[in-house]
Amino acid sequence: MSARTIRGKVAIAGVGESVYYKHGQSPDAEFVLALQAIVRAAEDAGINPQEIDGFASYSNDRSDPSRLAAALGIPDLRFSNMQFGGGGGGVAAAVANGAAAIANGYAECVVVFRALAQGQFRRFGQGAPDPTVSGDAAYMAPYGVMSPSQKYAMRATRFMHDYGVSNDVLRAIAMTSYRHAQANPRAVMNGRPLDAETYDNSRWIVEPVNRLFDCCQENDGAAALILVSAERAKDLKQKPVYLLAAAQGSDHRCGAPVMNATNFPSSSFATVAPRLYETAGVTADDIDVLQSYENFTTGVMMAIVEHGFCAPEECNEFFTEDNLAAPSGRMPLNTSGGNLAECYMHGLGLQLEAVRQLRGQSCNQVEGAKLAMNIAGPMVTPVSSLIMGTEETL
Repeated sequence: MSARTIRGKVAIAGVGESVYYKHGQSPDAEFVLALQAIVRAAEDAGINPQEIDGFASYSNDRSDPSRLAAALGIPDLRFSNMQFGGGGGGVAAAVANGAAAIANGYAECVVVFRALAQGQFRRFGQGAPDPTVSGDAAYMAPYGVMSPSQKYAMRATRFMHDYGVSNDVLRAIAMTSYRHAQANPRAVMNGRPLDAETYDNSRWIVEPVNRLFDCCQENDGAAALILVSAERAKDLKQKPVYLLAAAQGSDHRCGAPVMNATNFPSSSFATVAPRLYETAGVTADDIDVLQSYENFTTGVMMAIVEHGFCAPEECNEFFTEDNLAAPSGRMPLNTSGGNLAECYMHGLGLQLEAVRQLRGQSCNQVEGAKLAMNIAGPMVTPVSSLIMGTEETL
């Protein structure tokens, strides 16, 4: 393991979010939602929001750090960072970027945030309403392939065909998320359980792999987490959760034009996951709880395989509700309800849930959880992942 790592140098000291709303139902502007989440994260950490001196986000968040700093009364803005590309693939990378700033002295207290009011702006995943097309779109739009769900379904269909994966796998992932949401009062789908019959009778979004309940929600809201040095975290309000490793990127030709990646039936983590484990000094067998970004259930399945939790040929046996459900499943997955059933906050809610698990504060607590993994944005490029741990894992 290289000495030049982030391992144990930075901790998550606070988490917070706005109320989560269905698409178009927020009474507040997206910028106000961002402020609400940041203030609540600061309260959770036991610090004054004016102590924040850095911001990190991703996916072209519209809430400008200079404006946030002014609204919060921050006297000295020292760091401002936005992760390029990848949509939800940037959530773990944004945490890593903020942590790198703290570890190297560019900032003392960085907030990682994401605000997304899809009812106030054009929603993610919608086909682009462009008057002319060029590049990739010129090859795909004439055939009706315009949205992420359509593009990623091609890769997932190939994966499932190659390894004989049943659609029961996707149902198990969706039903587990909804099951966990029923114990989470923050979840938009709390009070709306999902059964197998409802799943099976839901309409196709992209046949033959994505039904309605395989797809993430459309929501309004914001989430935030506070990063400080490991030393400072010990003196704050909450039990520190330490960053053990983070990795970002993609393997060969993931961004090649017109769906021409070398490793086509992939979630883009083939080279990222090994670097993650090497830095953390752990393996998949050591992870106690897993939070994996669901743009679609197919991406969850493929990303978990590429992170070594099961072989491709083992998907049908591994992905069952009994294996995935907290508290006692073989690998508890998306224990807040995730993007499917808690809220689609571009995956940052999954990071907050990992923190709560390691603090012992989750609504679906995994007993004795010490190591948590977050996987961000499968099948986009670049992607990212991180591993968090309690103090005893350092």
